[in-house]
Amino acid sequence: MKILELNRNAYKTLLAAAASGLILTLAAVQVCAQSLGGSPATGSPSPNAAPGAVAASGARSGRGGRGGPIPTGPTPRTADGHPDLTGSWRDDGNAKPHGNLGKDLPGFKLPFTPAGVAAHEYNVNRTIDPESLCLPGGLPREDIGDGGFQLLQSGPDAVFLYMYGTFRDVPIDGRKHTEDPDPTFFGEDVGSWDGDTLVIDSIAFKDQKTWADENADPHSDQLHTIERWTRSDAGHLHLDLIVDDPKFYSQPIHYQRNWIASVGQHTREQACSENNFDVAGGHLGFGPGPIRADGTRGYDNPAPLPPPPSKTNPPKTTLQ
Repeated sequence: MKILELNRNAYKTLLAAAASGLILTLAAVQVCAQSLGGSPATGSPSPNAAPGAVAASGARSGRGGRGGPIPTGPTPRTADGHPDLTGSWRDDGNAKPHGNLGKDLPGFKLPFTPAGVAAHEYNVNRTIDPESLCLPGGLPREDIGDGGFQLLQSGPDAVFLYMYGTFRDVPIDGRKHTEDPDPTFFGEDVGSWDGDTLVIDSIAFKDQKTWADENADPHSDQLHTIERWTRSDAGHLHLDLIVDDPKFYSQPIHYQRNWIASVGQHTREQACSENNFDVAGGHLGFGPGPIRADGTRGYDNPAPLPPPPSKTNPPKTTLQ
């Protein structure tokens, strides 16, 4: 009986501790939400938020962010007068088909050279999606995908933080390219200001284990990208991208899209290779998989899922 009484007392103590911990946790959540200017229950602006600080919620879109209030107001600026591009940015839902370099071209057809055709066929039939192997997406893929990013602009640098733990640090002090840069997934980036537009010029790209977009379109070591980033107001960021690769494409490709600010979102730690059976499991197939007529990845007519269990359809075990 003494042992039973001791167990009961221990159980009561545990319940009390758990309840205290829950109260503290809820209080911490409320404090955090209030410090961000929002309600813990609804995420709506707090009564103390400046009027006009946010607009109506944006639609959910892409991998990189959640829908939420879009900031309104003028473009913020740094102490030196340049637009401040700092923030977390998510897809606005209009860059369709997502991840497709040729999204606005007739039939989504890119102007391949003969070498580009061969490189595309090789990627589709002989290579595994590099991001599935935990390699950086690089350029132009990160600009074309829907993963979103966080941009930190500070002094002479603009740092892009992406999913899967990848990043790039772009000097924006107007420097020139080095004479013989080492090839990298994001290339050698140099930035400068053209009025209120941040211009990033990139060369020296790797041409192995890298795709130009989600659909296995290729790029060569002759790739040259020019990004023009313009923040038109507090809530919108426009990208104007030139992809010039004379080895694989007969003419430069002009790609445009918009991003919207995702207030309160931050890039979180991700260890792509941790417990990742895709990397060494040997089961990943070559290429991007089927491409639908609308330019997106996936099957046109996937097999329907079985109906969920219900009172008239209870779950059961059967022999196949």
